[in-house]
Amino acid sequence: MSDLSAYIVQFGLPLVFVNVLLQQFGLPIPAQPTLVVAGSLAARGEFSLSGLYAVVLAAVLTADSTWYELGRRHGSRVLRLVCRISLSPDSCVRQTEQIFARWGLRSIAVAKFVPGFSMLAPPLAGAMRARVGAFLLYDAIAGLLWSSLGIGAGLVFHHQVDHILAVLADLGARALVALLALVAILIAAKWWQRRRFFRILRMARISVAELARLSRDGRSPVILDVRTDLAMTGDPRRIPGARAFAVADLDRHIADLPRDREIVLYCT
Repeated sequence: MSDLSAYIVQFGLPLVFVNVLLQQFGLPIPAQPTLVVAGSLAARGEFSLSGLYAVVLAAVLTADSTWYELGRRHGSRVLRLVCRISLSPDSCVRQTEQIFARWGLRSIAVAKFVPGFSMLAPPLAGAMRARVGAFLLYDAIAGLLWSSLGIGAGLVFHHQVDHILAVLADLGARALVALLALVAILIAAKWWQRRRFFRILRMARISVAELARLSRDGRSPVILDVRTDLAMTGDPRRIPGARAFAVADLDRHIADLPRDREIVLYCT
């Protein structure tokens, strides 16, 4: 029996609960390997399969309900906080809002399979004042589908699971170093992409004070509020004189914009 299997047998379902809970709260602790091993142990009668699903759902609902409540109380501030720690913060909010706007609460059911959407979906549902009962229903479906991926693999391939873990254990530190190197390369690539993005935009950005000064000086800049409908619902405040303008319609209306005035885009 591998070390991971031995730990799960020793500490039982509480270990599975804690692992899934921490992962759902956003810590970079993978839960699927634990679910695969737990599924293989359930296939051998070490665990109750219904009990395994129960603790996983309890962990998922606990974490996501917390994010939902934070989103309901603090709205877009929570979304910005979560996006700030993601690897793609510049497109995080807009992509999430577009998915939610298109599919509504149904998107919660598959949120855990969409990179970047899993963490944002619960607080976004809270910020949009989605009904608690409907949110919990779709979140439970999401938890079942997501956990079945790992648990199901363990049930089907339980004979091979211990062999794979034994091979990884034989690799020892080399496997850990290889995994850390891959993660480091991914983070470095994202960091460089983000650095280039901001270098390009740095000269085009304008601060709140600069915008106010333009208005006071009588230069009358054209202010286009290009936030999504969901963003405007979550934060109904407007810049005085701003026109609501969908980014998708920009090409169609760009010819009508004045050429002799500053044009300022206010986005998410």
